[in-house]
Amino acid sequence: MSRLTEVRQVVRRHPLISDGVLAVTVYGLALVASRMSHGYDAGTLNPQTAVVGALMSAALVFRRRWPRGVLAFIMGGTALYLALGGVRGPLMLATMVAVYTVALSSSRRGTMAVAACTATILATAGVVLGDHWSLDPVIVSVVAQTGLAAAVGDAVRSRRAYIAAIEERAHRAERTREEEAARRVMEERLRIARELHDVLAHHVALINVQAGVAAHVLETEPAQAREALSHIRQAGRSALEELRTTVGLLRQPNTGPDEATAERAPEPVPGLDRLPKLIASFAATGLQIEEHVEGDPRELPATVDLAGYRIVQEALTNVRKHAPEATAVLRLTYLPGQFRLEVIDSGTSAPQHAAGTGHGLLGMRERALSVGGTFTAGRRPAGGFGVTAVLPALPSPALARSPLMTGPA
Repeated sequence: MSRLTEVRQVVRRHPLISDGVLAVTVYGLALVASRMSHGYDAGTLNPQTAVVGALMSAALVFRRRWPRGVLAFIMGGTALYLALGGVRGPLMLATMVAVYTVALSSSRRGTMAVAACTATILATAGVVLGDHWSLDPVIVSVVAQTGLAAAVGDAVRSRRAYIAAIEERAHRAERTREEEAARRVMEERLRIARELHDVLAHHVALINVQAGVAAHVLETEPAQAREALSHIRQAGRSALEELRTTVGLLRQPNTGPDEATAERAPEPVPGLDRLPKLIASFAATGLQIEEHVEGDPRELPATVDLAGYRIVQEALTNVRKHAPEATAVLRLTYLPGQFRLEVIDSGTSAPQHAAGTGHGLLGMRERALSVGGTFTAGRRPAGGFGVTAVLPALPSPALARSPLMTGPA
């Protein structure tokens, strides 16, 4: 099989040489057959038919470049060959090769038309010029050989087209798999980046505020400075705990069952049940927060619970960062099939807070959309800035379960 493949590659690289060998072979067969015909009318070559046969065979060298032109030339040569007394000799092989070549580059309907036209012309030439009658075996042989060449050429063309389609489908599937893998990697990178941002941004903002307070009152009010340093220590400890939880969840899918039991299980992913602690941490920095709960509080799906908590966390962080003197209003509304949360501040927001181009607002929007909800943010007509997220309160089977979104089972 490897040897045959090598031969095919050589033929494809040097088509003129291979077709030259074919032309010489066809003419050689005609000469040998003319010498071996004893008592059998196989088309003995005389000087005239020998020249015609040489020209017909030589035309095969150019069959790939001008397939229809070569076929027309060989048809004329075959008609002349029959008119000069030639009958069913090997020179008919030149016509078959020409018809086969045309069939390789034509549609099935075009191949049938070319074969029918060729057979009709050659049969008519055999009857008119060759002194044969219409049902003579010579004429029947010419028609049969033409049809056979067209059928073989069409079959080879169909097979090549099928193989090409299979290869193209395989290449397309490979490209699709690569694109899908790249897309999933990008989504995972965005998910990790969003989670790390939400974990660290809140605590770093609190640490920054408390550090400023400690530096301001360090000499005048040591007790308040110590309290601020205590808040910094608590925020740092909370940040490390949440970061450890996030990293543990990232590594958990690659951990075997034995290793998972041996290692310390990570803490549960935070949810809305941690809002009191979150609000207390902001209150320690001086931010005033009013909380309102409407409807009957109920347990939410894990993905919605985490998304709601992170949105509230990031929204309050933005209020503390960009409108520290404002009063933040947190409104949680439990509706049938929906959970609505709003974070509104009454202060004058900085331009970057209202523009909505930072990672915080982008992350909140991505979290809301990832669970099938909606998200809006912008300045309020009465002043201040508002963030609103409407999340589904029922689990959706279409939501993909992610370790960062669901936590350990």
